[in-house]
Amino acid sequence: MNEIENIVKEMFKKYGKSRTALIPVLQSIIRKKRFLSDEDIVEVAKLFDLSSAEVYGVASFYSFLDIKPRGKYVIRICKTISCEMKGSKEIIESIKKMLKINLNETTKDNKFSLLTTNCLGWCHKGPAMLINEDVYYDLTPEKVAEIIEFYKNK
Repeated sequence: MNEIENIVKEMFKKYGKSRTALIPVLQSIIRKKRFLSDEDIVEVAKLFDLSSAEVYGVASFYSFLDIKPRGKYVIRICKTISCEMKGSKEIIESIKKMLKINLNETTKDNKFSLLTTNCLGWCHKGPAMLINEDVYYDLTPEKVAEIIEFYKNK
């Protein structure tokens, strides 16, 4: 049994084999591998008895289900109007300069990927960002520099 098959079968025990288990299964693979390869999508489709196109459609629709390799630390900056009004563009520019990458890119050492995403649910404390599963809010360029340094030294 391969790694993906093990993950899927483990998730079937927890959620059953209905289509409602698809997203938790894909999330489990992401936690393990940090992205879904074409092979993963085909394997999941077979195990769910779905077409690869259906699984790809789900995976490509949700911004947190990465279908291409990302860095060890995925930085997601909220792109809603409320965060933008509180300075998210300035935060993005700061991070781009610090990491020497643009949006939707990964650093050469594969440590960081920089993305934007829709609302993180912290509009009242924007601008907000997520690094993997850690939320940061009330951001300033100085705060972001400290946070990025912390992850660089991890």
